[in-house]
Amino acid sequence: MPPGHTAADVARGIGRLFARNDIWCLPEVSLKNARRADLMGIDAKGLIVLVEIKVARGDLLGDTKWPDYLDFCDRFYWGLPPSLDRSPLATPGFQPDETGVIVADGYDAEIVRQAPLTRLAPARRKAQVERLARLAMRRHTALIDPHCADIDTAS
Repeated sequence: MPPGHTAADVARGIGRLFARNDIWCLPEVSLKNARRADLMGIDAKGLIVLVEIKVARGDLLGDTKWPDYLDFCDRFYWGLPPSLDRSPLATPGFQPDETGVIVADGYDAEIVRQAPLTRLAPARRKAQVERLARLAMRRHTALIDPHCADIDTAS
């Protein structure tokens, strides 16, 4: 795979784009439906943005569970490297009227199709924002004190 085309590189490029646009995100966020968002963030208006990253055609075409993410965000984007063929995302199975597309490498990203706004219910948004805030604080605390990363809070 060419440099700048790993999922981590695509995530970094999207993170830089989002930071310039006052959207702050976390990687690998577990959702209540047992799915995991590659990137999930909050923009300056409190809207929740979710990105599903795909770096291989087979992974993109084989993902049938991605619609499960739509109930957890106001905007949904596909994040792809420049080398990946985007044409499948224009087909009805990928709901192009409900999803956006970001093309990214390890240095930067560009929104090539804006994701439409589909507002979450206020109670769902509140729950998601609280979960993201707590996850961000937990991760930050673990960086400061690695011992805290091992503390089980499930009980």
